[in-house]
Amino acid sequence: MFLQAKSEEFNNHQISPDLQSSSNHTSLSVFIIIEEEFIQERKQSIVRNSKKEKEFINELRNKISIMDMTNIISYNMLEHITQKFATIVEDL
Repeated sequence: MFLQAKSEEFNNHQISPDLQSSSNHTSLSVFIIIEEEFIQERKQSIVRNSKKEKEFINELRNKISIMDMTNIISYNMLEHITQKFATIVEDL
């Protein structure tokens, strides 16, 4: 779920004075509005053992083989490599 800090939904809270205890504390109620949204999925398929499948696999193998994944020493490097892989797959 994503909220924009300047939206009405983000600043929608209510303090109930009737629930206030003797220690001068009260419960905080937060109402979160969740709206349904249709997300279109994109699916593609390649016929098994076809020329197109072989070309796809060869191109994927070639592009992945040039990625340097030998010395991943930080979370940022891992995230960068993962994003690069996702971009390669999506482009193909």
